[in-house]
Amino acid sequence: MRVITGTARGRKLQTLEGLDVRPTTDMVKEAVFNIIQFQVPCARVADVFAGSGQMGIEALSRGAATAVFVDSAKASLDVIRQNLQTTGFTRQGTVLASDAAAFLSHAVEKYDIIFLDPPYDKGFGEALLPLLARPLADGGVILYEHSKEEVLPDEGYGLVKKKDYRYGKIVVTRYEKATEGEETE
Repeated sequence: MRVITGTARGRKLQTLEGLDVRPTTDMVKEAVFNIIQFQVPCARVADVFAGSGQMGIEALSRGAATAVFVDSAKASLDVIRQNLQTTGFTRQGTVLASDAAAFLSHAVEKYDIIFLDPPYDKGFGEALLPLLARPLADGGVILYEHSKEEVLPDEGYGLVKKKDYRYGKIVVTRYEKATEGEETE
């Protein structure tokens, strides 16, 4: 796993081994950043279920101002810190030991980009979608990676699904805040 482009281009990132770890593939990561390429410069990013921190680090490499990395596993937090050091982004990155729901419920900062990559098919979409509109900045975007079996709602909770991007068995769903006139639950 490596940083694809930007100031840390080509730097290798550490990842955890094991059955519970499923890093985003380089193909999916590159596709996601092609989707949001004009939103990344100067963005405030939240990488939730950060794992190795690769999505937030890629954003920093491409010019994001700051990134917060949220994970509840100590081993993941250690790997994120190591990867931030390797890429030179320790000053722009904040590492938080928290579960996703607690972080999203209590976040005081607004984020321009929120990456979510929870364990697949565990009901996280249903649990977390109601919490996402509040920490999302106006004009911001949520990119939620999930399995093709998980079906997420088109709208609700102050969010509107803009598009599903399919990459084999992986789907990345793009949400934005609902604007006036868009129906939400």
